[in-house]
Amino acid sequence: MNLPFYIVDVFAEEKYAGNQLAVVRGGANLSDETLQKIALEMNYSETTFVLSEEEIEGGYDVRIFTPGDEVPFAGHPTLGTAYVIQHEILASPVERITLNLRAGKIPVIFGEVLWMRQLPPTFGATLDSALVARTLNLETADLDDRFPVQEVSTGLPTLVVPLRDLDALLRCKVDWERYTEVAGPGKNLYVFCPESHDDGPGDLSARMFANDLGVPEDPATGSAAGCLAAYLVEHRYLGTDSIDVQVEQGHEIGRPSLLYLRTEKDDETTVHVGGKVQMVARCELV
Repeated sequence: MNLPFYIVDVFAEEKYAGNQLAVVRGGANLSDETLQKIALEMNYSETTFVLSEEEIEGGYDVRIFTPGDEVPFAGHPTLGTAYVIQHEILASPVERITLNLRAGKIPVIFGEVLWMRQLPPTFGATLDSALVARTLNLETADLDDRFPVQEVSTGLPTLVVPLRDLDALLRCKVDWERYTEVAGPGKNLYVFCPESHDDGPGDLSARMFANDLGVPEDPATGSAAGCLAAYLVEHRYLGTDSIDVQVEQGHEIGRPSLLYLRTEKDDETTVHVGGKVQMVARCELV
């Protein structure tokens, strides 16, 4: 097989922070079963496969697998894979790369921070705050009742939960059986509050849980952050129809991450999520 692969840290201000990702260069001739086995062996929250090293219909064909399943879109694999294509496959500076994902074409813009434009958001059901609080082992008063608990999707459905403060964020402990009963299966859980960790650089802090994807807690997730960005402007959380904020995530599991959000609402809501990427290792799959 002898496929090159790379380990990168995404949404990481420095190496060994953020969310780690394995990017495999090749795999177009491998079966879905083999791709899934490789992702399981890697055992990161996601592993990506760059199937084309030349543009096809304006982008590079990429597939994303968790250890247990294929997903149509995920944020940190999009940024991390675009970084690898630029630095390891093209080996030359470019301003923009588009990934052909199962969810659609996702463009990535290069600079000090890599930015991806996500799919237009959709907004789903709102849930009872008291029921959700109990699934998180919190009190109803820990939730910010000025804003709804709501399902949002920019490719992957996510339940966005506004909390009052960092103390409530740190005390979250998910009862997964109850959560599935309340929210239904297949929804990631993203909780956030308007405080940073120890005077950190973020405007907000967040935690993401994805038990259905085999990820009890994720250090950084661009798809859920995109849902949060859409939520913030939809409900004017910061009092405006546009935002430019930074979100801290991953502190609770020792992988501090920083996600950049730029979003505006006009005729439609445009969601951009950004982050820095650090190369960790170059390897070969045999």
